[in-house]
Amino acid sequence: MAALRLITFTDTSGPRPGLMLEGGRVLDLAAAGIRFTSMQALIEAGPVVVPAIRPIAEAPPEAALLAADAVTLLAPIPRPHRNVFCVGRNYQDHVAEGDRTRGITQSEVPKYPQFFTKAPDTVIAPHAEIPSHGTVTKYLDYEAELTLVIGTAGRDIAREDALKHVFGYTIANDVTGRDLQRRHGQWFKGKSLDRSCPLGPWIIPAEDLDATDLAIKLWINGEQRQSSRTSKMIFDIPEIIHQLSAGFTLLPGDVIMTGTPEGVGYAMVPPRILTTGDRVEIEIEGIGRLENPVGA
Repeated sequence: MAALRLITFTDTSGPRPGLMLEGGRVLDLAAAGIRFTSMQALIEAGPVVVPAIRPIAEAPPEAALLAADAVTLLAPIPRPHRNVFCVGRNYQDHVAEGDRTRGITQSEVPKYPQFFTKAPDTVIAPHAEIPSHGTVTKYLDYEAELTLVIGTAGRDIAREDALKHVFGYTIANDVTGRDLQRRHGQWFKGKSLDRSCPLGPWIIPAEDLDATDLAIKLWINGEQRQSSRTSKMIFDIPEIIHQLSAGFTLLPGDVIMTGTPEGVGYAMVPPRILTTGDRVEIEIEGIGRLENPVGA
């Protein structure tokens, strides 16, 4: 059975949840009887929803089908419920390349996950323009990241129970102003520029994807820059959830970006930044491809 691809789309009737089907068709879930006004509401409805969608996806009613070119794809969660949570320095080779830019030759693996956030309003849709922010940063960079969505609330989540709290997986690009990141001595400012978090193109439910060892790749204008596997994370998904939830309640719809592998632009020699007209493409095995141009 094919994995479900849960989307948020819009047309003349406004934004709502749907399914991206094979053959260039969109299933309008509301028209098919799954009546939720948003992806957030669908996630909050709990674990009964995805099983209810499956039989409809296998035999979709004709009246609920739309042509993909007749709708506009939005980010699957257009504005996350709270923060977009992030993990920094979570691939050893990325740690090493960052240390080299600071003249550090002997890298140390982080002992604990390094958490930060991006503001929720940074989230943009597949194919939406990433602003170059040329008056604010001179070092706009990219980061391909496997991203998970929390489905079940929890605090002090045990590692062995962590995956029970995952609703599904998607792709994000942690666009970063590197000079701002260093200038302010912490990561929030450089990573919360407007429209600096492309997210999508859809969510794959957790039961449809084993995310422990997926290929993750990124291209700029067709040139491959990043290529790794999620199995190379220093802190895997259960550990990330366990550590983040310690004394802190995770809620349905919370988004957690799990870190980027090596190959970012600022660590290249010479550094290679994003500029107006660039096209960024990210692909994660089992999920799909997220594409965005860089605007003015």
